[in-house]
Amino acid sequence: MKKYLLTILLIILGIPILALAHQPRLAAGNPIIVSDPEVSKAYYGQLAGEPVIYKIHSDKPFALYVNILLPYQRAGTGALPPRDISATVSRDGEQLAVLGGQNSNWEKYHEEFGYDDYWRGPEYKSQAPAGDYEVIVTSPLNKGKYALAVGEIESFSFAETVNVYKVLPQLKRDFFGKSPANFIYSPFGWGLILLMFTLAFIVGFAYRFLAKFFAERSVRGRSQNIGKRDRLIRLALAVALFFFAILTTWNPLILFFSGFCLFEAIFSWCGLYTALSKNTCPV
Repeated sequence: MKKYLLTILLIILGIPILALAHQPRLAAGNPIIVSDPEVSKAYYGQLAGEPVIYKIHSDKPFALYVNILLPYQRAGTGALPPRDISATVSRDGEQLAVLGGQNSNWEKYHEEFGYDDYWRGPEYKSQAPAGDYEVIVTSPLNKGKYALAVGEIESFSFAETVNVYKVLPQLKRDFFGKSPANFIYSPFGWGLILLMFTLAFIVGFAYRFLAKFFAERSVRGRSQNIGKRDRLIRLALAVALFFFAILTTWNPLILFFSGFCLFEAIFSWCGLYTALSKNTCPV
């Protein structure tokens, strides 16, 4: 049984880590220093009256990849923003490429694992020599949202996976103008829900088993200790916590308690009542 549970947890954790191509970053500051330029990252930012400069330094030759993307907006959802943001790539002051801009061939692109739509501009790929590079993001009015993708090597540590859960719901709201609830379509979203609910049920079963094992002849050892009214209260609390989580920050702890309340409602058992030796179950 333990072996199967461990396998399930590894699958749940592994799907999101393998799914997303770019490490998401909120573009802050100007200029922005790009570390490890071969590692795939996406910088989400907004022009606010001046160009944004991305600086890359490498002491050795490396694979340079740059792509510019804009949030996709469907016709009929308001005034469509102009697709006029460009990214100019240069090395030691010498221009190498200009990506995007008004005359560029922007293509609609659906990012499957974030479940978001973009306008995607041209890509720039090069086996670049050592040196100092700049990517300048600009537009005629220096206004508008953009995402700058740098690097192609997919690499996700545990810390980066945690950062995804912190950043993506915020991007849904601020960058794409969507409800954070849309995150549920992403493997990161439903993967987190599945993980937290699985952990909640494991903790619930373990707590109930230990209480029954060590206090079999007392109220604390009962496998059922709440009646219909208390079960409905916990079900309502589980639903309320779930929707609060997915509509705001997707806090894993809130999702865990939502799953734990659901466990209590299903199995007519309350962990708090167990600790307090309380029983409202009529049977």
